[in-house]
Amino acid sequence: MKPKELKKEQDTSALDSTEHKQFMVIDDKVMETIDLDEVFLVGPYKFKSRYERRRYLILQKKTRHVWPYAVMASERLTELNERLNKIESKSKRKKYTKIVQNYIEDEFTEELKKLTKTEGQILVKLMYRQTGTTTFDIVKDLKSGWRAFWYNTTASLFNISLKEEFHPEEVEEDYLIEHILRRNFQKDQLNKQEPAIEIDFLKAVEKWQ
Repeated sequence: MKPKELKKEQDTSALDSTEHKQFMVIDDKVMETIDLDEVFLVGPYKFKSRYERRRYLILQKKTRHVWPYAVMASERLTELNERLNKIESKSKRKKYTKIVQNYIEDEFTEELKKLTKTEGQILVKLMYRQTGTTTFDIVKDLKSGWRAFWYNTTASLFNISLKEEFHPEEVEEDYLIEHILRRNFQKDQLNKQEPAIEIDFLKAVEKWQ
């Protein structure tokens, strides 16, 4: 049944800084509507070949494996920066950074040693997604530039650059990783965490699919 009259009237008495309500009058009945955030549903990836499907599934397995490390590391770094901003003494800041640095190394080192080369590459990309900073610069801030150089040199022996960034709009593998993350967030198979960088996912979809 078509509504005889459809009209939006804003109830100014019900507006405040945190909530915006509108009312629709349909067949003399007042119905309240509330503006909702836009939701973008990510559909399944459309494979063009068995090779593409196999590649995607392997990448998905590795991305799921390293995602918790990227989330944990970004949370530790956020906490570190928030606390450092409250410490005025340079010597106390240095001491606290050293404590957190040792804690992060103790927490991650043994687990990270078990990662494959591909998983290490994905983790570096996800670290950039979650912090907006390359792993090289993170190490440089926590340690010295010289140590960061050697970390990067060692990683390069395994074809892993700690200076790697994450750009789904420009790099196909990055798009696949982002697609995997969003599909798994959508299905509650991975804990969702918003990226620290701006990602135009629609633009990436248009380019790669």
